[in-house]
Amino acid sequence: MSMSEILALLREHLDVVIAIGSALVALVSAFAARTETRRQRRLQTERLRQSIDAASLEWGNHAIDALGRAAMFARTRHLQANDATFAGGKTSLLIGLSALVERGRMFFPNLNADNKGADKDGAYRGHRPPILDAIMWAYFELDAMHREGGPTGDNSAEFIEDCRRLMVSELQAHLDPRRLDKVVERYDDQTQANRRDAIDRATALKARLETRRPGLVLDAPRALDTQSETMQ
Repeated sequence: MSMSEILALLREHLDVVIAIGSALVALVSAFAARTETRRQRRLQTERLRQSIDAASLEWGNHAIDALGRAAMFARTRHLQANDATFAGGKTSLLIGLSALVERGRMFFPNLNADNKGADKDGAYRGHRPPILDAIMWAYFELDAMHREGGPTGDNSAEFIEDCRRLMVSELQAHLDPRRLDKVVERYDDQTQANRRDAIDRATALKARLETRRPGLVLDAPRALDTQSETMQ
């Protein structure tokens, strides 16, 4: 078939050709629109997650600070001027820890809500997640503390610091910073070099500290404390 015959055939069936072309264009457009919609949904989901992560991180920063201050308060309780000053400081810390647990419920809901506490309000059904338990146990430890007598401040501080470590570990697992590093492609050669340099500097600082403070034990594994608190 010659070219002229082909052109004549196309002109004869022009409406069919146009219909097929329109269908192909519509199909390609639909595919492109679907792909763009999926991409937009992924972006919206990532933005939502980033927003929640940012709010969770802000909450976590306050919790880390509060637990650190509670541990230091326990360690220095004997330096309080009097019982009234001690009670005021302790009450302020207790209020802060209690508020952190309640605020934390917005990010870390109770577990197995259908199996426990059906008679309670919705936010309090089920089991508290470990990240909030850690703060609650620190709260109870602080609440039971006295300025004089009872468990020593050092032991209480170590217990609260253990609670803080659990809270930080759970928060890191929730935020998954390693995933974020991969998402934003932080693991390039330059970053790896910077990280190695930072590790070298931290090691040098450790060596200087050991020289400055002979006998200081660093990075020693801490066994779980199964003994009762010592008494003054």
